[in-house]
Amino acid sequence: MNISGRLTANATVSRTTTGKEVVNFVVVIRDGYKNKEGQWVDNDAFIDCAYWRTPKVASWLKKGLYVELAGQISARAWEAKDGTIKAGLNFTTSSIKPAWGTALPVDSAQANNQGDSANTEKEEEKDDLPF
Repeated sequence: MNISGRLTANATVSRTTTGKEVVNFVVVIRDGYKNKEGQWVDNDAFIDCAYWRTPKVASWLKKGLYVELAGQISARAWEAKDGTIKAGLNFTTSSIKPAWGTALPVDSAQANNQGDSANTEKEEEKDDLPF
């Protein structure tokens, strides 16, 4: 199964009792609809994900990153400390692909400098034209 969504927080790495490392993160799949009154109703799904292949991916799985995932989904239910019954979805991820966007903030001064150098290069290219 394939899903895509945005990370709600930075990924974390934990260890099982046997010492195996697992990367855990939550993805939100945004969805919604307009009701009869014309008001937008959010119908978002939050999916707990686990990646078992290597903990190295946790370094770039940051809050806000949009990812495409392949794997298997399963449902789970449990009783909370207050006695209420809870349910959720788990996704055992076999493949992670950043889809678009970035989770890292861009330094505005650095972005401005890059933009200025790009403009300068374009101006220099214009000056080299033979006509």
